[in-house]
Amino acid sequence: MKKLLIWALIVFGLIGATWGMAQLASSPGNQTTTFATEISDSDWVKGDKDASVVLIEYSDLQCPACAAYAPLVNQILGEFGDRIAFVYRHFPLPSHKNAEPAALAAEAAGKQGKFWEMVELIFTNQTAWAEQADARETFTAYAQQLELDLNRFQTDRDSNTLRDRIRADYAGAIAVVNYTPTFFLNGIKIQNPRSYDEFRELILQELSR
Repeated sequence: MKKLLIWALIVFGLIGATWGMAQLASSPGNQTTTFATEISDSDWVKGDKDASVVLIEYSDLQCPACAAYAPLVNQILGEFGDRIAFVYRHFPLPSHKNAEPAALAAEAAGKQGKFWEMVELIFTNQTAWAEQADARETFTAYAQQLELDLNRFQTDRDSNTLRDRIRADYAGAIAVVNYTPTFFLNGIKIQNPRSYDEFRELILQELSR
């Protein structure tokens, strides 16, 4: 009876180990995640919209890692901007209370042609507003710095249209994005590069295909 119990434990242990290995192999971290590369009319795009290489970033404006990657992305665009399309999409994490207000400020600035300028201001000064109880006034000050029409800025920022646009970005990627920033290069989710040279090499590989 004792031997039978031992053999039963061994068999169940092997079954459990096999199942665990199968689960690990099928986990998202061990699969190539693909994503549509179509650029919509509502997307914010830098570079050549018709380029064969499309880099999509899902970003949270309150995310420190996103702010750290912003100069790296700008450097990539400085070198490859006429050969690739860079698409910025919003992914405000629920844990960041000022992420959606920041995205709304960027979108409202975009209605006056200053989306990228507002994003740069927001990222550059992230530590100044990230933990504020309400960062809206700070973003209004940035709008004034950019010489925007403040009445229009505030009206646009409070509109459901812009809020729905941001939430559509989020909802469209929730199944495949679980951290920020997340980059897709020609539809493939890539591991975030650890350096400019590593990022550059990924771009060059796609350009050479």
